[in-house]
Amino acid sequence: MSTRVALHTKVRANRIQEYEAAHREVPAELREAIRAAGATSWTIWRSGTDLFHLIEVEDYPKMIAELNELPVNIAWQARMAELLDVVHDYSSEGADASLPVVWEL
Repeated sequence: MSTRVALHTKVRANRIQEYEAAHREVPAELREAIRAAGATSWTIWRSGTDLFHLIEVEDYPKMIAELNELPVNIAWQARMAELLDVVHDYSSEGADASLPVVWEL
């Protein structure tokens, strides 16, 4: 059974076009790895420099742990680190960076 995880990140103002271009060309190997790690859906919306992610995934911490070991993801994260002011994920202490649900219809 999947759960929904919402995240908030920020792209650097001078890197928006580069960020969007990168996401038009997410490597097939990375997309396949994300699915294999349990994600069924991942959508990102942008408002100015704010990015809002909605992920449907079986187990978010497990997905992140699996992806963290893959060379294709390591390269992708290095690329994103150049473009983002605020990144998502679990901290090194394991703190969840997802947004809490406040209300749902």
